[in-house]
Amino acid sequence: MAPNQSSAGDDKFTFEDIDVSADGSPILRIFISVVYSVVCAIGLVGNLLVFFLMRVRQGRKRSTINVFITNLAVTDFQFVLTLPFWAVDTALDFSWPFGGAMCKIVLSVTVMNMYASVFFLTAMSVTRYLSVASALKKRSYRRSRCVKWVCAVLWLAATAATAPTAVFSTVTVVAGEKLCLLRFPEGHDWLALYHIQKILIAFVIPMFIVCVNYMMLLRFVRRKSMDGSNPKRRSRVTKSVAIVVLSFFCCWMPNHAITFWGVLVKFNAANWDTSYYTVHTYVFPVTVCLAHTNSCLNPILYCLMRPEIRKMLSGLFWRVSSPTQSKAYIQEVQISCQPSALRHRAALMMLTASTPFIQTQIC
Repeated sequence: MAPNQSSAGDDKFTFEDIDVSADGSPILRIFISVVYSVVCAIGLVGNLLVFFLMRVRQGRKRSTINVFITNLAVTDFQFVLTLPFWAVDTALDFSWPFGGAMCKIVLSVTVMNMYASVFFLTAMSVTRYLSVASALKKRSYRRSRCVKWVCAVLWLAATAATAPTAVFSTVTVVAGEKLCLLRFPEGHDWLALYHIQKILIAFVIPMFIVCVNYMMLLRFVRRKSMDGSNPKRRSRVTKSVAIVVLSFFCCWMPNHAITFWGVLVKFNAANWDTSYYTVHTYVFPVTVCLAHTNSCLNPILYCLMRPEIRKMLSGLFWRVSSPTQSKAYIQEVQISCQPSALRHRAALMMLTASTPFIQTQIC
């Protein structure tokens, strides 16, 4: 779709909507549609697995970080359910075939879960620092009711941030095509302010909080390691922090950078030219795809970085792949649920029979 250009003597931005004025190549659209489909499939399986693992762990031990991971999985699970709609929309050159009601629902759910995902990632960074600091200070922060209230507040905040999307999203005909987009009142200042809100609330402020908390965490761990603590723990924490921060920054920064460029164009602080049109046409869809991919796979990333979750996952795969291991797993579960005297006797019998053990327990 070609942009509706203004008159030759008018140097102000007067396009209908810069966010939908670009027509990407068919190969790029098909590629993004395929990626959306693959991410949807992986995200559904991965987040369902996270639900199962968190359910098992919550049955044994309730922790703040597990509650946040569960809520993060809920947000991303809801998000992946919207990807098939966007895959079809992208494949059809952004022509929305599902009607006005589905446009409002799908767009609102997508944006709400984007905010919720970022909010829970930020809360997890704060919780992780407080958990390490309080554990070493021999103080307890187990406040299940407080965690539930924090989760409720984060969901309400995500809903409030999504309010403009829910109100102004609609199907609009642009250049003869039905597009699912935001239709604000006259002028482009509203759309620019909306994008500024998204950049600040969904990237700049959360990124600042995440970086500050993880820097304090690394400084705390470094001080303890200098006092004689295990240096391997320091290395493991540093590596996990680097993965979290870099994945969040690298996946979201390109999208928000191009969005900010669009804000400058809308406020006539930057010129509408061929370079912007090219970047918006071919690069911006890729950045959206990258951001969506990161959002869907966050719970999997967080789970796989935790050694206890990896052990649990390994035990689960052993149960599925090997009947012998499955029997051993069941025997171990039965032992762990028996009184201590019987447990020691059964354990001795299993050791003398050279029966393999699986470390994960569910009792």
